Order: sequence, then structure tokens, then C-alpha cells
Amino acid sequence: MQEGAADPGLYDFAPYRGRPKIVWPGGKTVAVWVAPNLEYYEIDPPAHPQRKAWGKPHPDVVGYSHRDHSNRVSHWRMADAMTKHGFPGSVSLSVALCQHHPDVVADAHARGWEFFSHGIYNTRYAYGMDEAQERAIIEDSIRTVREATGQTIRGWLAPALTHTPRTLDLIADYGLDYTCDLYHDDQVQAVKVAHGALASIPYSLEVNDHYGFFIYNMSPRDYADTLIRQFDRLAAEGEQSGTVMCIPLHAYLIGQPHRIGAFEGVLEHIAADGRAWIARAGEIVDAWRAQQ
Repeated sequence: MQEGAADPGLYDFAPYRGRPKIVWPGGKTVAVWVAPNLEYYEIDPPAHPQRKAWGKPHPDVVGYSHRDHSNRVSHWRMADAMTKHGFPGSVSLSVALCQHHPDVVADAHARGWEFFSHGIYNTRYAYGMDEAQERAIIEDSIRTVREATGQTIRGWLAPALTHTPRTLDLIADYGLDYTCDLYHDDQVQAVKVAHGALASIPYSLEVNDHYGFFIYNMSPRDYADTLIRQFDRLAAEGEQSGTVMCIPLHAYLIGQPHRIGAFEGVLEHIAADGRAWIARAGEIVDAWRAQQ
């Protein structure tokens, strides 16, 4: 990616209609993957000159403890609902969680979930990092997840969605083959990198529970209805060429007692519909690559 370029040249333009047909296993029309963000937020992180970690002065006990509900309670509630209805997770992992709360990571691993990196902490930002710093975070992510789970990460979602102009080139250079950091499409797409091969798998801001509850101020029923409408439309369009639906989650939001019931209804709807290939991120990327 060229620094300062008006068009960063991340990918080719391709109109939605007229693309080569994508076919998902079993004749399914939409690949559905669930992306739980298993995160760790520091209560008193180092100050960053470009962005505050918390809205309040540090230490932000309220912000920290609200998010810590994920690791103490709501992860288990969310994960049990997913397992019950046959949805594996593809985990956006703050890799420091492997040391801070290894029980959470072990539970996800035992359920057969896939892990990709969301940086080390969600309170450490990539803005302004030099190449050595950014390489160190990628290397730490690969090593830490491998030691904790035996898995070698394939994907990347930048910590707190923060990047440098070299981020995508670097993750590809280390052998990662998918990114969740582009929001430009409803199908898997190739990303231009200096070395290696990198795919963009559709993640989502629009149906991310953070946006649903914090930005759009949705009720649990409104959010559930949004997910169902997203699924139904993508499943219908996928009859022409296979689409992808991501459900990005934060357990401290979706796993609250007053929200989980409506979300379970979404999982029931998708599982019963018959058009969904319920998969992990890496499986979706592999199926797409096999057709290129």
C-alpha cells in the first residue's frame, strides 16, 4: 500500500454482477461465520498520542469491568448458545488473553474454534508504529496462539481496527492468508500485497453487535431482526454466486441475559433455513481459493 496515495491500490474494482460464480459446499448459497471477539482491555494502558483508550481518565474501572464481563460470564453464555445450534467460532483474539484468562481460550479451543489475531491488547493501537514494532506484534501473535492452542493463525483483524500503511503487506509476508480489515464486499476478494497471497473475508461493521448496540442503539429484537434480514438477503443473492455473512460479536454485549434469547432465535433461523454453509473463516477462504 503506497503511503499518501489517493487510491491505495488494495484491490481491483469488480462490479457485483458478472463476476465468476462462487459455489459453496452442498449447494449452499451463503457461507455464515461467527466471529466472537475475545479481548483483553487494560484498565490503565500506556497513553497513545493519537487516541484515548478510554473515554474517562485512567484507570477506567467502569469501562474495564464492563468488558471483563465477557471473560467471567458472558463468553460462556454466548458460546453455549453457538454450540447448541451448531455454530463454530472464528475468534478475533487479543492474544494477551492467553496469559490473562487462559480458561477462556482453552474453552474456545475445546469447542473446535479457529483463532486469528486481534493484536495483543485492544487498548494498544497500531497508529504510528514503525516496521519493527509491527513485526514484533505479528510474531508475538503467531507464537502466543501456537503455544496456547497448537494452531497457527491464518487471519488478522487489527487491534481496535488500527493500521499502518504496511499492515497488510506484513501479515502476508508472515504467511497469514486472510484479513478481516476491509469492509468493501459481500464475497471473498483478493487483496494486493507485495509478497504472498492475501484474501479479504467479509467481516462487518453494519451487523457487528458493537455497532448495533453502541452506535445504532438497537434493542435486542431490532438487532436480531437485522441479522435475519441480512441473512435472508445474502442467501437469496447467493443463488447467483455464493455470498458471505459474518456475525461479529462481543460477549459482554450479546451475552448479556436480556440479549442472548433474541440472538439464539437468529441462530435457530439460520440453522433451520437450509441455505447456510455454517463454517469457520479459514474454511471459507480455502473453498474460495480452490475456485480461483
